[in-house]
Amino acid sequence: MTSTSTGSAARLAYETLEPFHIIAYFNPGLKSAQQDTGLNGYSFYVGARGAPFGPCTSSVIASSFYNFNFELIAKSWAAAVDAGLDRVHERRNQMLDDSLRDILGDSVDDASLDELASAYYELAAGLPLGGRPLAAAWSTAPKPDTARLRLWHAVAILREWRGDNHIAALALHGLNGFDAAVFHESQLPDPTIRRRTLGKRILLLTRGWSEEEWEDSVDRLVDAGLVERVEDGHRLTPSGAATYDDIEATTDAVGESIWVGTDDLLERTRPVVKAVIDAGILPGTRSK
Repeated sequence: MTSTSTGSAARLAYETLEPFHIIAYFNPGLKSAQQDTGLNGYSFYVGARGAPFGPCTSSVIASSFYNFNFELIAKSWAAAVDAGLDRVHERRNQMLDDSLRDILGDSVDDASLDELASAYYELAAGLPLGGRPLAAAWSTAPKPDTARLRLWHAVAILREWRGDNHIAALALHGLNGFDAAVFHESQLPDPTIRRRTLGKRILLLTRGWSEEEWEDSVDRLVDAGLVERVEDGHRLTPSGAATYDDIEATTDAVGESIWVGTDDLLERTRPVVKAVIDAGILPGTRSK
């Protein structure tokens, strides 16, 4: 958001659970998992996240991921399919389980984790899945064996569902995949507002786009009146800020009914999320 928090239940859930979810993407075991499957970082990411789709055409994956270069997805998906999607999925699960075991230790017992996982699975079971391809795919993935990994899986279904809704909101506002990503990286009118961004260098590196394509995207956003060029990048215009807020509010509104009344559940999950943050493996965190 370009202003302070709205008090949305869906927004609170997203901000609470996101650090736990992204341990899959910022994990000290990634290099080993990639070596074991013979995949580079791109192919392991695409294969692990897309594995529940099965060996479909790469355009389905690219469409669902939305802001990645389609050619990068095509090459990465082909390599993951060749390596075996079940193998990639199982190796990613092993990596996550090992990390969560090391991080949580004896601080949270299996009974508590299982109770949390069951509660989030119950929420996920009530989700409408039409038009939500990633959530639909992940909802069909087998439930893992360990309680800590089941908790991650249940949260992942809910997180991908929010992402699917967010893509729909972006499409509604006419923002294609890469333009949506560049739009999100815009400076805010109020520089004191903090939010998660990747930064230009990481966005281009991880999504497979070029400097020239970045500049072309900024030009399109300028022409649409959504951003203006400034000395050190590009910044949302008043119209762009209103669009940004409307996209975020729409995303929250679609999921609001799911999260109403879950304050206690989120509070009981906080120690698990805090342990992940305190492990110091996520960007911007330090080991405690």
